[in-house]
Amino acid sequence: MIKNLKLAGLAALAAIPAFAEVKLNENFSTSGYIAGSYRYTDFDPSDSADKFDIDAAKLLFNASYKPVSATLSFYYAPNAPEDVTVLDAFVTYDTGTGVTITGGKFLSYLGYEAFDIPAMSQISYANGDFLAPIPGYHDGVKVDYSDETFGAGVAVLDSVSSPNYLRGDGELKDNAGFEGYLTYKGVKDLTLWAGVAYDTEGNHMAHSKVTYDFWASYVMGPSTFAGEIAYSDAGFGAKGYNWLALYSYAFSEQISSAFRVSGEEVKDGPGYVKYTIAPAYKLTDHLSVRAEISYQDYSSYVYDSALFFGIQSYFTF
Repeated sequence: MIKNLKLAGLAALAAIPAFAEVKLNENFSTSGYIAGSYRYTDFDPSDSADKFDIDAAKLLFNASYKPVSATLSFYYAPNAPEDVTVLDAFVTYDTGTGVTITGGKFLSYLGYEAFDIPAMSQISYANGDFLAPIPGYHDGVKVDYSDETFGAGVAVLDSVSSPNYLRGDGELKDNAGFEGYLTYKGVKDLTLWAGVAYDTEGNHMAHSKVTYDFWASYVMGPSTFAGEIAYSDAGFGAKGYNWLALYSYAFSEQISSAFRVSGEEVKDGPGYVKYTIAPAYKLTDHLSVRAEISYQDYSSYVYDSALFFGIQSYFTF
């Protein structure tokens, strides 16, 4: 299974398929997905846009020679800076004491909602229109600890975020990045998570940037409750916070739906509240379809509101 899925609570629902890892031999395995959708957005005052395309495709390889493992993946998205890119590329050493050391290119610690489409509960993200507080991929070294109750990690990075969300800026001298997190799992089905990220001033940024992120999820039978708040300060008015509250229910092994309210507030800038309903149907263990209707109410922006409709299918292997 692909490890960089951050949607811990919803990934536990039976209606959301996991990556079907295929073992090539005792040391190698592969997995991945292909996803496509139709999306239509109607802006008020009158403006509209639609898109019918592949959303993303990912092919991942894992190699394990204990205590060392390695992960390599290739990723395609039509609007990405590169059509095809090496996404995950890291090596991990497991000390056998709960501590792992990882070096290479990997996904940020931060964010409740997943990067990979099959692990999401909806089509669109809750937040990020203006502040974009949750980073993507970067290069670096990280040390993690995990047991049944606690987890923690720290990372030294080429940058926390960069103009290209699929990689960092590639250097330390002008703009190093740092991340860290703590998580508590001592209560059954409850996860509490808190993290911080810091980019130093320089290179693609005119000011240092700090982000604080906290999320919690609780699974109760077929229900999942989750909430997140992320505060970001990048200077020069780029200061504010994002939030989300989510409820997901699995009606059966095949049918589920997510209900989400989210928002963003920028100091002396635009903001919005977003309402989302996203039902999903699992046709097979490898093929699923989801739909989404979202309404976004802007407090101060070019548009007064936006209505989004989308339908997405994804195949996992």
